[in-house]
This record gives sequence, structure tokens and C-alpha cells, in this order.
Amino acid sequence: MADHRTDTVTDAVPHATLVHVRFAPDGSVTEISERPAALSPQGWFDWLSLHAGDTYRALAGGRGVFRLDADKVPAMREEAIET
Repeated sequence: MADHRTDTVTDAVPHATLVHVRFAPDGSVTEISERPAALSPQGWFDWLSLHAGDTYRALAGGRGVFRLDADKVPAMREEAIET
């Protein structure tokens, strides 16, 4: 039987941190995990979209996740604050 999976992000990062995103009906970000305190939820989402957009997966119900390498998340948070 053929494997018809389209989700390659799941397999791409074996030790991943899932950054959960919740959207308002207008598309703005209301909540996002792993967010640096210095950034707004929308600011953290925008930064992740620019730097790790290929790891994002949209989910039902106004939600989504970024699947990030767990070892790189602290450095990403620092870099996002500096830029």
C-alpha cells in the first residue's frame, strides 16, 4: 500500500518543541507559546513565520503549530528580541 502522507514537517524534527498558535476570527494572533516577554503574540508569530515558516502547520479551529528543533528555541527567542 502506498504512503500518501503529505505532512513531512512531523518527521523533520525528531526532538521538537511545538509552538502553539491561536488566532482571532480576524486572523490576528491572540496566543502563542514560547513567546519572549518582549514581543507581542503577533510579533512572535511574524518573526517565526519569516525565520521558520516551513515548520508551520495550520490546524482547524483557528489554531496552528510551528514544529521547531528544541535545542534551537532559546537562541531563536534571543534573536527575535534583538531584531
